[in-house]
Amino acid sequence: MLNTLLITGTDTEAGKTVLTTALAAYWQKYYPQRSWGIMKPIQSGIGDREWYQNLFALEQSAEEITPLYFQAPLAPPIAAAKENRQVDLALVWQALSKLRSQRDFVLVEALGGLGSPITEELTVADLAGEWRLPTVLVVPVRLGAIAQAVANVALARQSRVNLKGIVLNCVQPRTDAEIADWTPYQLIQSLTNTPVLGCLPYLDNLTDLDKFAQIASDLDWETLIFRND
Repeated sequence: MLNTLLITGTDTEAGKTVLTTALAAYWQKYYPQRSWGIMKPIQSGIGDREWYQNLFALEQSAEEITPLYFQAPLAPPIAAAKENRQVDLALVWQALSKLRSQRDFVLVEALGGLGSPITEELTVADLAGEWRLPTVLVVPVRLGAIAQAVANVALARQSRVNLKGIVLNCVQPRTDAEIADWTPYQLIQSLTNTPVLGCLPYLDNLTDLDKFAQIASDLDWETLIFRND
């Protein structure tokens, strides 16, 4: 069974937090006997860490959820420079390794998009590849989504990311016709040689954990977590 899953996206606001929340709610509901944890390894400004603390009864400190935190809501190398600090990836790796050793399953939400900078030299894709993290790419349903999927999968391959699949996400209300026209499963899979695991609907209530668990169950999630190739 998969022990760790990195959730990344094509860009900011792609839906990484929605997918991470849905998978956490699913795990909590259907695998109550197994332990799990969440990490937002690097965060700039208030955001996802606080979201997870408010929504779930996590047995994790703020530092365990986010070992590296910066005040300014900017890319980490820029936010770090404003505080005369370094982006200490050794600290992040140590925290992640410790959490993985303590939990049956760990969800890791990346910052920004797959090409977002973490340091002056490394992107999210570089880190995912170097740390050999099984990864899911979130692609928002909108015009241009096919090109975004193709470009980001190419970046993932260049960085040797273990990309398990693509999840589409409706960042706005979308009709079935719009989803089919803008993000056709078969075409995206053919162009990227990567499975599309499903599509998250637009949610107007982001506090309903049962609904989150239900939409996660509609994904090809069982295949994902029980394959570790």
